[in-house]
Amino acid sequence: MSDQPQWPRLSWLTFSVYVLAFSGWVNPAWADPLSWVTQDHQGHLLYQTDNRGNRIPDFSHAGYGGGGIALPDVPTQKRVNPSGEDDTSAIQAALDEVAALPLKERFRGAVLLSSGTFHCAKTLTLSQSGVVLRGSGSGENGTIIEMTGPPHLCLQILGHEMKPPVLDPAKGLEILDSYVPVGTQDVTVKDTSGLKKGDRMIIERKLTSEWIHSLGMDTLVRDGKPQTWIKPDQVVTYERTIESIKGRQIHFDLPMPDVIDARLMSPETLKVFKVNPEEPHLSQCGIESLQIHSPPPAGILTAPNHHAILLNNCEDCWIRDVTMNDVLTNVQVLEGSRRITIENVNAFHSATVVGGKGASADFMLRGSQVLLDRSSSTGHGSFFVATAETGSVLNVVLNCHFYGVGGIQPHMRWSTTLLADNCQLPQGKIAYHNRGFAGSGQGWAIAWGVVWNCTASLYKIASPPGALNWCIGCQGGLDKKLGLTEGYVSFGKPVLPQSLYLAQLRDRLGDQALKNMGY
Repeated sequence: MSDQPQWPRLSWLTFSVYVLAFSGWVNPAWADPLSWVTQDHQGHLLYQTDNRGNRIPDFSHAGYGGGGIALPDVPTQKRVNPSGEDDTSAIQAALDEVAALPLKERFRGAVLLSSGTFHCAKTLTLSQSGVVLRGSGSGENGTIIEMTGPPHLCLQILGHEMKPPVLDPAKGLEILDSYVPVGTQDVTVKDTSGLKKGDRMIIERKLTSEWIHSLGMDTLVRDGKPQTWIKPDQVVTYERTIESIKGRQIHFDLPMPDVIDARLMSPETLKVFKVNPEEPHLSQCGIESLQIHSPPPAGILTAPNHHAILLNNCEDCWIRDVTMNDVLTNVQVLEGSRRITIENVNAFHSATVVGGKGASADFMLRGSQVLLDRSSSTGHGSFFVATAETGSVLNVVLNCHFYGVGGIQPHMRWSTTLLADNCQLPQGKIAYHNRGFAGSGQGWAIAWGVVWNCTASLYKIASPPGALNWCIGCQGGLDKKLGLTEGYVSFGKPVLPQSLYLAQLRDRLGDQALKNMGY
């Protein structure tokens, strides 16, 4: 087994001033490269905006508890020893037994797997809040789950499907802003009477033919056949909580991950709705301190193979100190999940699928506010990190190392606000660009994304019409043959603050928030 990467602790001297040294930058558009993020004399961050008010968003809300919260240490309630036979039923029975315990300060308890090898032929499921599956370590003398039997998913944290709130158009609050920029937490509505701090709100926008046309996404053709990127009239919603109200302006808890432009949107759906408090999500579940082993994958991408961990319909959950060997897909966070931390999770590949179109993703981030922290992948043939579609927002990849020819690459259909921060890809690439007719018409895969102080073999950075992708303080090779509008790029040497995410977290919550996360 290769040695795990050693993650340095950051000195806060690096956050005391903002100094940018770089060699060369292209297409600045409207701002000096020094000014997208700066600090005042008290150390608080200041943000440059473009001529429409768009700015680099505050990504510090990503992760367990909304960022800056220490992962809990949940007491053990049940212990399982390896039997030498199939252990699936014994482990699941222990999980179910703990799941039946009453919640005590948000937790029911942990199931501890002893050192040794457990053989599992079926999926293990955490389906009640406050339950943790913990091994005895991810090293040589720790816990191994050996996947046996037909190809299957090893572990899942799975809540029940949440019903979206019913939005009555007659009760929607009209948005008065003709343009709501990325990064803002303020929206002006026609009437704020009856609203108060803590109310749950839904911001709605409909994706129109005009908007799709403005991006050139209605002309995709593959093998002589038109490709559908996003269908007109798809409705995108953002859930927010009111933090304060001033006149007709509402200040929300989270920044906007995309613009609202009344010129290109459907006016009848540019509204804000007050909705009932939501039903409880599955929450406070974790998977930690173990290894997952699989036979090497075979066949094409769609052939049956083992997969490691899936999270869906859950919030404030985590995966930490987990090593995965030869699993085709390692961690999937699906659309129904938010505020997830994946920490010190490491994937190793000795083989990959061949002969098929596309590739698997080691870390697939379809949810929102996901923090992938101090993790790694080693091997060829996979996307290291991928996002997909409009639900993938405000996600962060922090201090990760990826060894092989894969990449950090938003995959398709307009995910927004992905931050790659201090990531190392010595053989890989970071691609924030238009994938065109690839796949099933994946088109513009990302907007309002940031690459900060990363090192990669190659960067493909482009900005969609009317949007930006930033690449700041990065080192490596820049692909200048995209034939597209280039994204905002400053290149050559790292910038300060060393980590954008950690600087934003400190600015919002103070030094203790970083200590809570082990920085």
